[in-house]
Amino acid sequence: MSRTDFYKKCRLDYPTFTYQGYSYDLNDEGISMTFDFSIDGLSEFHPTWFIPRINAVDSIDESLIDDMVFSLGMVELVSYWKIACPPTVIIKDRKLTDQQISWWKKLYFNGLGEFYYTNGIDEDFDAFMTVKCESDKTTRQFAPVDIPTASANKKPKVLIPVGGGKDSVVSIELLKEHADINCYVINSRGATDATVEVANLTDNTIYAKRTLDKNMLDLNKQGFLNGHTPFSALVAFSSIIAGYLNGLSFVALSNEGSANESTVLNSYVNHQYSKSFEFEADFRSYEKNYIGSGVFYFSFLRPLSELQIAMLFSRFKKYHGIFKSCNVGSKQDIWCGHCPKCLFVYIILSPYLSVEELDAIFGKRLFEDETLMEDFDKLCGILPEKPFECVGSRDEVNASVTEAISKYAARQMPLPVLLKHYQDEAVVPAIPFAKYIKQYSTEHALNEYFEKIIKDALNNERNN
Repeated sequence: MSRTDFYKKCRLDYPTFTYQGYSYDLNDEGISMTFDFSIDGLSEFHPTWFIPRINAVDSIDESLIDDMVFSLGMVELVSYWKIACPPTVIIKDRKLTDQQISWWKKLYFNGLGEFYYTNGIDEDFDAFMTVKCESDKTTRQFAPVDIPTASANKKPKVLIPVGGGKDSVVSIELLKEHADINCYVINSRGATDATVEVANLTDNTIYAKRTLDKNMLDLNKQGFLNGHTPFSALVAFSSIIAGYLNGLSFVALSNEGSANESTVLNSYVNHQYSKSFEFEADFRSYEKNYIGSGVFYFSFLRPLSELQIAMLFSRFKKYHGIFKSCNVGSKQDIWCGHCPKCLFVYIILSPYLSVEELDAIFGKRLFEDETLMEDFDKLCGILPEKPFECVGSRDEVNASVTEAISKYAARQMPLPVLLKHYQDEAVVPAIPFAKYIKQYSTEHALNEYFEKIIKDALNNERNN
């Protein structure tokens, strides 16, 4: 049976998904949360979260906490809904407005774009889901909350989510002299722990724990529907809980402008949808209108290109031996050296680091690995579909590859197989490297204080 036929069968066999409710325990240690979902007639699911409190806070609005926990459950449910994709979702504990329902459906549909695409499912926004509410409990009324201010006279209190890669390192290093920083780690691993340790922020890190329900994992093994979900939306909704409970005014993501680019050319399918500026702006709007925590969520690196972030990261050498972005090797805390994410990071750092420095990070020369040819062509745009990974834009990759070829020529080194292939194919236009070093996106939500930090860092690089 094809995945499309199986999808249709699941929707007939299991027509309803129910968000039964949630519970939480808030104390001085933190907040423990449990969510109760069911694919009716198939299975129940009870995933959990724990977010610690490491800073003293004078007062807590429990009705606000209740709304934040409910909303985190609204994101969490999509990981379980996708198992059978029931056409009707029932919300037991809350009455959502039509505007809220439209907001959540937009997140689910766009956040599952890759899931639909890789499973060969052709679905449209109107048909994929109907949301029904079985409660009279509406979102609480609250006074509008002003955006927090930041100035040199009073350092802002900032939460930086850390995933173990290069981007959050850049945010930490640029902000540490200008803000009181706490880091935020979900399900820590070697690279996240090493990053906060090298940054001397271990004691200032909020280590959250998210646990998946075993029933979901078992159903995945049985062949039910599976695929990518918008994880960064979980980061968004959980990070404002972490920020609020720990007295922090800002959540500073490390997403760049290229997260906006679709993974499949000329389509809405974007592996990084919940890292895009569109989602970020949508989230701020939802948070302002329906939650009102007073914690401001934005991406500190949004004005920058991946090449500029790589340029800045190349200077922070104490992290070069410990950062990891490879999803394949994440459990072993290694660069696998065989996946598109490893290749992308290798490409984007190649203009700034020597071949020997790249050897020390990756343990091999990825430009010499012919088995990566297809991934290379996807990254460059020679093939129309980018890898389903968090990677930069096609133009940035081309600019970086062009610069890498120039570096090999300057050192009179023979071109490795991937770069020779690129030069010989010549099917994509050469992109001026300088364009991405000088660019600055105005599509961001940085205030003057944070924007000055970014601009000063760029100016310092240009003057070095």
